[in-house]
Amino acid sequence: MKRSLVIMAAGIGSRFGGGIKQLEPVGRRGEIIMDYSIHDAIEAGFDKIVFIIRRDIEKAFKEAIGNRIEEICGKLNVEIAYAYQALDDLPEGVKLPAERTKPWGTGQAVLACKGIVNEPFAVINADDYYGKEAFVKLHSFLEKYDPSSPEKLCMAGFILKNTLSDNGGVTRGICRMDADGYLTDVDETSNIVKTEVNGVIGAEVDGKAVNADSLVSMNMWGLTPEFIDVLEKGFVEFFEGIEPGTEKELKAEYLLPIYIDSLLKAGKVSVKVLETADKWFGVTYKEDKQIVVESFAKLIDDGVYHEDLFSDLIGNA
Repeated sequence: MKRSLVIMAAGIGSRFGGGIKQLEPVGRRGEIIMDYSIHDAIEAGFDKIVFIIRRDIEKAFKEAIGNRIEEICGKLNVEIAYAYQALDDLPEGVKLPAERTKPWGTGQAVLACKGIVNEPFAVINADDYYGKEAFVKLHSFLEKYDPSSPEKLCMAGFILKNTLSDNGGVTRGICRMDADGYLTDVDETSNIVKTEVNGVIGAEVDGKAVNADSLVSMNMWGLTPEFIDVLEKGFVEFFEGIEPGTEKELKAEYLLPIYIDSLLKAGKVSVKVLETADKWFGVTYKEDKQIVVESFAKLIDDGVYHEDLFSDLIGNA
């Protein structure tokens, strides 16, 4: 059975000046963040890559990464597939609001994989760099997949202070866990700002300190194939809670962490938190890009990656 990496790449970042931030080159040879995630996933053992995109960015996406990754994966016996998130891909009987312009969130994005992903899979954001450790831990967890226990999920838990931007507030799902490391609650927290006092990194929201050593969700989940059917039922319930003609109908999003949190509270899933000490970075704001470019250059100089990124994997194939 394969283990898939599902990459959510359908969003255009409004805070990034309207550009397709997922396709911004950050590596010395024009690599984008996704290149590094795909490299690390294949190195960890994932053997299928699924891109979730929108039809209107398909051409730009394939020119920037898709065609190149297909060629690389062909040499490594790794399958490539595409899923398409669409604004009007709604449950039966639900009408698309005339003024709605944005897709329905990360839950709908993963739901686009129905019929394409039939194996245990990891989900990541396209514009986040997660580091190698998390992919290894998620793959190891997914290798133990048991069809008789489809409710057993996992997520990578990043240390909050390792995930903050120097250029503005970020939204993070702050995790609470039991003594065995299982998730009990996700507190989706907006506008977390990085602070630094005497060289010590901290975090605050609206001037109030937040524990910078908390584990947070970066939308890196380990899920079972059965979860997609659960997600589909949840999407129907999501619309049952929205009154037609209201502002909520135009802005509400079906978000993966919030839905998983509701399943947790209902006792329908368990989520093992796999802690990683790797430093996250990504392009949330346009000003973040230079930091990301410098960070990848340092990783190459430190020998974490080859300058010719996939040469180590192809050389060992």
